[in-house]
Amino acid sequence: MRIDKYIWAVRLAKSRSISSKLCNGEGVMINNQFVKGSKEVKIGNTFSIKVNPIWRIYKVLDIPKSRVGAKLVPDLILETTPKEDLEFLKSIDDHNRLNKSLGIKGRPTKKDRRDINDFLED
Repeated sequence: MRIDKYIWAVRLAKSRSISSKLCNGEGVMINNQFVKGSKEVKIGNTFSIKVNPIWRIYKVLDIPKSRVGAKLVPDLILETTPKEDLEFLKSIDDHNRLNKSLGIKGRPTKKDRRDINDFLED
């Protein structure tokens, strides 16, 4: 099975187009090599998906015929991402969630920068 179709079938991507974009943008590696979406995945392969700022690592246990339900996913893949990386990702998600609840949306706009500069000059 193609890697882009496999990522979609085991519910790591919401749609086939999202999974193919991951593969085309150097977001997927099989056995530590960047691959295109057409690369065939086999049982026993290890593949990684880029989830900023870490790589999530999975091992292929079985190949489905088509997209499977969420309850069947653990029979098909095994996540082998180090716990430190998962904790780091969780801390970043928590930090982003906190910033969003405080009303911080990211980079300041041009108007926000002007207001900040006016405040600092006074």
